[in-house]
Amino acid sequence: MARITAGIGCSHIPVLGFAFDHRRTEEPIFKPAFDGFSWTRDWLREKATPDIVILVYNDHASAFDMKVIPTFAIGCGERFLPADEGFGPRPVPTVEGHPDLAWHIAQSLILDEFDMTIINEMEVDHGLTVPLSMMFGAVERWPVKVIPLAVNVVTYPPPSGNRCWALGEAIARAVENFPEDLDVQVWGTGGMSHQLQGPRAGLINPEWDNRFLDRLAGDTQELRTIPHIEYLRETGSEGIEMVMWLIMRGALGRSTRALHRHYHVPVSNTALGHIVLEPVDGSVPPSATLEGNDPTAQALIA
Repeated sequence: MARITAGIGCSHIPVLGFAFDHRRTEEPIFKPAFDGFSWTRDWLREKATPDIVILVYNDHASAFDMKVIPTFAIGCGERFLPADEGFGPRPVPTVEGHPDLAWHIAQSLILDEFDMTIINEMEVDHGLTVPLSMMFGAVERWPVKVIPLAVNVVTYPPPSGNRCWALGEAIARAVENFPEDLDVQVWGTGGMSHQLQGPRAGLINPEWDNRFLDRLAGDTQELRTIPHIEYLRETGSEGIEMVMWLIMRGALGRSTRALHRHYHVPVSNTALGHIVLEPVDGSVPPSATLEGNDPTAQALIA
C-alpha cells in the first residue's frame, strides 16, 4: 500500500524563485536563505526522494480569481504548466501529476465529507514551483510526481487550522488505502509571518514563527486551535498561509520528529521558514465520519 514517509514545510517566497532563476543564490543578500535548504536537497537526493509529493499551496490569481474561489481544490490532471505571473512562466520543468492517486484521494476525501473541487487543467504559480526548486535545485525534469492541493488563504473566509489539520488526517487515510506501493510526502507551503500592504506592511514576528515551528514537532495538537484573529494580529494579513502547513502536519499522524529546521529573516519583506518532519509511530488517524458507519463508502475508498 502507499505510505506517507515525511512532511516538509516551506515558505514559497517569490523572490526566491527570482534569485534561483537568475543564478543569484550566492549573493550575500540571498545566500543565507538558500543555505538552509542544502541539508534537505542532500537528504532527498541521497535517501528520501519520494514517488509522489502532495503539495499544499495557495494560488495567486493564476488559476483562480474572484470569479471562482474554492476552499480546497485538488489537481487530478496529468501535467501542470508553470504560470505566467506577469514576467513570463518560470524556466522550470512542467509539473507531472499522478491522476490515479489524485482521483483516489479526491474520492476518499469527498466520501469522508470534505467538499473538494476537482481540477483537471490548471497552471501552477510560484506557490507550488518555488518549493520544488528549493528542494530539488536545477533539474531538467522534476524527480517526483506532484499532486497539487490548492487552499484559499487569499480571500475571507479561509479554512480554520482545525479543518486543515483534519484534512491532513483524511489525506493520510486515503493514501493508506491506495493499493499501489508508493512513497508519498506531503508538503505544506506559504508563510511565515508577513504583511504585504497597509500600515503594517513589512511586519515580521520571529518569536511567534519559531513557536509555531516548535509545535509542529512532537505530539501536541495546539496549532489546530489557533484562531484566525491570532494569525492576523501576530503574523500579518498573509501569515494565515501557515494553516496550509497544518494539512501537512495532520497527515503525519499523532507524533513527529524534526529532522531539519531553517528560519531566516528577512527575505524580501517576509520571514522564511522551513522544516522537515517524519512520523514517529506511523499511525493513521481513524475516520470520524466513516468508521463502522458506512460499509458502502468504506468499500469504495478501499
